[in-house]
Formats: sequence, C-alpha cells, structure tokens
Amino acid sequence: MRTTRAVVVPALLWAATPVSLLAAEGEGTTPLFTINLGTTVWTTLVFFALLGILWKFAWGPILAAVDAREKAIQGALDEAARQNQDATRLLEEHRRQLADARRHAGDLIAEGKAAGEKVRKELEEKSRAEAQAMVERAKNEIERERDAALDVLRRESVDLALAAASRLVQEKMDQSKDRQYVERFLDQVSKGRGASA
Repeated sequence: MRTTRAVVVPALLWAATPVSLLAAEGEGTTPLFTINLGTTVWTTLVFFALLGILWKFAWGPILAAVDAREKAIQGALDEAARQNQDATRLLEEHRRQLADARRHAGDLIAEGKAAGEKVRKELEEKSRAEAQAMVERAKNEIERERDAALDVLRRESVDLALAAASRLVQEKMDQSKDRQYVERFLDQVSKGRGASA
C-alpha cells in the first residue's frame, strides 16, 4: 500500500501540472506559462529519473526506517502490555500472600490466646489443688493436735481425778484399777458429748 501511494502521489502531481499550464495558455501570457514540448519532455524525463533515483536509494531506507520505527513502537507496546500483565499478576500474588499472612497471623494470635487461656486454667487448677491440699493438711494437723491435746488432757484429768479421789477417800486404792475406772468414765462423757454435738 505504501508503495502504491509513493507512486500515485507523484504521478498525480505530474499529471496535474500540465493541465494547469495548458489552462493558463493564451494571449498575454508570459513565456513562463507557455508550453514548450521539448522542455516538457525533458522535465518529465528528469522527474522520472529523479523519481527512480529516490525510489532506489532514498525511499527504501526511509520506508525501512519507518517500518523499523513502527515495529519498535509495536514491540514497546507489546512489552508494556506484557509488563502490565506481569504487574497485575504480581499484584494479585502480593494481595494473596498478604491475605495469607493476615490469616496466619490471626491463627497465631488465636493459638496464643488459647495457649494462654489453657496455661491460666492449669495454673488456677494447680493453685486450687495446692490450696485444697494445704487446707487438708492443716485440718489433719489440727485434728492430730486436737487429739494429742485431748489425750494429754485426758491423762492429766485422770491423774487429777485420782489425786482428788485419793484425798477424798483417804485411802489409796489400786492405781491401775482407778485409772481404768476414770478412763472409762471419761470415755463415756466424751462419747456423750460427741453424740449431743
């Protein structure tokens, strides 16, 4: 198409030139506008020779440069479109990775909260168990101390009762029988208190 245009445009210009010169022919015209067949032929020959020289040496490189420029522009446009697609793909990949990172961070936070809650519950249960064990040990210790104190008190009261009874009676009985008698009496008294309590 470019070749056709390159031939048609100069031919039309050449064809239009003689018509305008013929239209100007007439009386009172200057020799510049008169048609001289020899000059017209030589002008035509020089025109076509110049056209041939330009066709052979100038238009080829000019058209090659234009084609090369067009190809370079098209290549740049294709490269820009490819880079745009790459950028879009990378942006989507970045968004996906960011969403994955956010989801992963949320999972880690949830795991951390769950682990913290589990540790807190374990510590509470352990503290509660230790406190319960301490209370039980204290109760046992108190019970043991109370029993020891009651035992000591029982012995002392038996001794006091025996001493009081021996003074009252002014006669000493067998100490082992007296002790058994008083201990039985105190057991009955303490059982009676335990039943009433």
